[in-house]
Amino acid sequence: MAEVIANETPRDATADMEVLVFALGGEEYGVDILKVQEIRGYNQVTRIANVPDFVKGVTNLRGSIVPIIDARIKFGLENAAYDQHTVVIVLNVGERVVGVVVDSVSDVLTLTPEQIKPAPDFGVATSTEHVLGLGSVDDRMLILVDIDQMMSSRELALVEDVEAIAS
Repeated sequence: MAEVIANETPRDATADMEVLVFALGGEEYGVDILKVQEIRGYNQVTRIANVPDFVKGVTNLRGSIVPIIDARIKFGLENAAYDQHTVVIVLNVGERVVGVVVDSVSDVLTLTPEQIKPAPDFGVATSTEHVLGLGSVDDRMLILVDIDQMMSSRELALVEDVEAIAS
């Protein structure tokens, strides 16, 4: 059975999935490695006025203006001090490039379909729409992030606005 993710080519749900593992607030998350353009150390960004708190600003990445999103704030976690382990994962989201600040990146894992379970339904009180599922590897539990869903169309419009302002 194929799974369609945000207007992309369907992903074969019977195929293995490689994920980049990153940490946020003591939890491990994973994002599809095919979405990752590069991993960079965190550098100061140019702040943009009147954008949501989770948009830290923009940076110039080889001539392209890239919005930088703080995943801790986006996920409703407490703010953390940025240190030498803080990195920006540069992701391809639809036709856009977006940087996501995370606490650290640890490794790349290959998950079999049997290791990926659906996200639990917590009802209307908690939104898990940006969670693709839960990956289980040995004693590790990974929250698999659907980066396309996390950057919903409303927020992608915001990203376009930020890029326009910064240009």
